[in-house]
Amino acid sequence: QASQEELKAAYRRLCMLYHPDKHRDPELKTQAERLFNLVHQAYEVLSDPQTRAIYDIYGRRGLEMEGWEVVERKRTAAEIREEFERLQREREERRLQQRTNPKGTISVGIDATDLFDRYDEEYEDVPGSSFPQIEINKMHISQSIEAPLTSTDTAILSGNLSTQNGNGGGSINLALRRVTSAKGWGELEFGAGDLHGPLFGMKIFRNLTPRCFITTNCALQFSSRGVRPGLTTVLARNLDKNTMGYLQWRWGIQSAMNTSIVRDTKTSHFTVAMQLGIPHSFMMVSYQHKFQDEDQTRVKGSLKAGFFGTIVEYGAERKISRHSVLGATVSVGVPQGVSLKIKLNRASQTYFFPVHLTDQLLPSAVFYATVGPLVIYFAMHRLVIKPYLRAQKERELEKQRENTASDMLQKKQEAEAAVRLMQESVRRIIEAEEARMGLIVVNAWYGKFVNDNSRKNEKVKVIDVTVPLQCLVKDSKLILTEASKAGLPGFYDPCVGEEKSLKVLYQFRGVLHQVMSADNEALRIPKQSHRIDADG
Repeated sequence: QASQEELKAAYRRLCMLYHPDKHRDPELKTQAERLFNLVHQAYEVLSDPQTRAIYDIYGRRGLEMEGWEVVERKRTAAEIREEFERLQREREERRLQQRTNPKGTISVGIDATDLFDRYDEEYEDVPGSSFPQIEINKMHISQSIEAPLTSTDTAILSGNLSTQNGNGGGSINLALRRVTSAKGWGELEFGAGDLHGPLFGMKIFRNLTPRCFITTNCALQFSSRGVRPGLTTVLARNLDKNTMGYLQWRWGIQSAMNTSIVRDTKTSHFTVAMQLGIPHSFMMVSYQHKFQDEDQTRVKGSLKAGFFGTIVEYGAERKISRHSVLGATVSVGVPQGVSLKIKLNRASQTYFFPVHLTDQLLPSAVFYATVGPLVIYFAMHRLVIKPYLRAQKERELEKQRENTASDMLQKKQEAEAAVRLMQESVRRIIEAEEARMGLIVVNAWYGKFVNDNSRKNEKVKVIDVTVPLQCLVKDSKLILTEASKAGLPGFYDPCVGEEKSLKVLYQFRGVLHQVMSADNEALRIPKQSHRIDADG
């Protein structure tokens, strides 16, 4: 937001501070020359409207971006942003040829009904009958990859294998998708398997209006019984900013009509749906609450009732690492019984474990299905997940420190040199402020502070920035903008990758004041609220 006049004033001030001719000591003179050149380079970037717009939007990364030589002069910031995004798109298209998008699902069904519904008296003499029998009764594995052929054409190869109670089969599918325009795309699908025979299908997506789209999927399934056609059409419309309405018609073996309304906001997800069809008709209501915490916790519940019975589900999911989300859902139904469903999403892979506990509505099964996962999760989180994430973060910080060690050492040397060069200017500023009972920085520290007792074992990492802050005082005022303070003259980053703060103890009109500010937080002093109560 600085004007050209403000930039020139700051440039002149730093030039006077770092000018080599102002220092007789050979070592200080050498340090002043290096800092003087850095200030000059910064001014060259910021005084040119084009390079300043690039730097303001994208920082040094934008200045190093290839392709700016083709950009015309006198472009606005918005035009430069568009040009930068165009160059990025071209680079992404070059990467597109070697990139795939693998997705997979592994599902393992577990029958644990022997835990709650046993015939103890009848089978107590059978060897091994004293232990509950837990069996894996079904499995499903699917995987798909996408291979971009051109910027508009994509090939998708997928396959799956399933088994249940000793019987199984699999299939393989190849789909070719082409983006025909900004409004739609089309897809052809070919498949074959040992259970259903060859498959030929076609899918079309089209935006009818900016708020409405339609999807049509038709398929021909060939088998020993003949050809079985199928058709599915979905019409969707934005009802408002956060709400979508869907109408679905499915014709074929399991014909049905379905309508649903989905509302998704920052804090909640709500769905209501109704289906009329063969063999199942039902109504369903579900709600999910999204907590705005670091772990992205979500709590959900749903009610589904139809010709098949009634099912109530409730559960939660939580982010346990950067790429992993763990969830558990309890399903209670009549006549389905009680089940526990555990799901782990790891990047683009999904691991699903449905555990069937009982065919009846047993309170004990509901209790253990609800409490058991909670106890196990909190124990694992405290004993395994949390220590692992802490160790992982330490490794990443250590790696970051190693990668930036030489750069940080150079910045530290530059900051220390700047502090030595500021001494004479700071002495004159303090004399002027004392004469008018103005702003004098008594002490200032920048870095990582540990105030929480739970983090008392962590090491405090701060540097003294009293001199650089006093040097920034002008007319009894100190103003810092919303940016990392590590870039200020005389500052450097003492703890790379960790949270930092600035703590200032200053005197104004003979009264002590104190303030602590976050690294990227704007700061303006003096303020009445910073005053230290003498009675306290």
